[in-house]
Amino acid sequence: MICFLTSSPFLPDENALNPANGFAKALRASLPAAPVRAVFVASSPDEAEKNDYYAGLTRIGFEASGFSFSAFGVLDRRNADRASEVLADAGLVILAGGHVPTQNAFFADIDLKALLAGYTGVVIGISAGTMNAAETVYAQPELEGEALSPDYRRFLPGLGLTRAMVIPHFDGNLFAELDGLRIYGDVTFPDSHGRRFYLLPDGSYIRLQDGREELCGEAYAVEDGALRPLCKAGMSIRL
Repeated sequence: MICFLTSSPFLPDENALNPANGFAKALRASLPAAPVRAVFVASSPDEAEKNDYYAGLTRIGFEASGFSFSAFGVLDRRNADRASEVLADAGLVILAGGHVPTQNAFFADIDLKALLAGYTGVVIGISAGTMNAAETVYAQPELEGEALSPDYRRFLPGLGLTRAMVIPHFDGNLFAELDGLRIYGDVTFPDSHGRRFYLLPDGSYIRLQDGREELCGEAYAVEDGALRPLCKAGMSIRL
């Protein structure tokens, strides 16, 4: 299995893959030259129309960058009982972006971790999909009420594809607020004691292959309540 765990793989102002940090080139080298069958694993399993819409946009974005597909299916509640069949022979599995706990629950429902055991194709995580790929997922509060709720679980079991707990879409704003709290200063920094979170701006990604984890592009770490730079744009480091 080869994994690309992205914040967002797309350019900010157009529906095409971001070539920054060699992403499109590395993905092209990892996929067969012939069209592959892709499966888009939803984050909102019960919103069929929304899933079809975003899967369609994702396909268009990849095709705009020269990738081609023999099929591009969606895995959500409609075919969850046939998840193993849907994923069989897929050359590319895309873990969609969305609400992390909702997607996490769906992954658990279909036992996606077991279904991907022994998988030999390519997996791409997008935002929430990347977060849920971790062994332990850090579900940074996102929706109103989550930062204050005593019932909101910020640590969840994930797919176990990596130990890296990723926070995507980092734009340098450490003062963003949710529920009257600073999402970093009051929530994430305290949560980082004894842990490390990887903050990825869009265009950066982690590539996994044969036990090797490589961080590509600008990235930061939050660990023991402190933020520090890890990697610069256009460069890579081994995790």
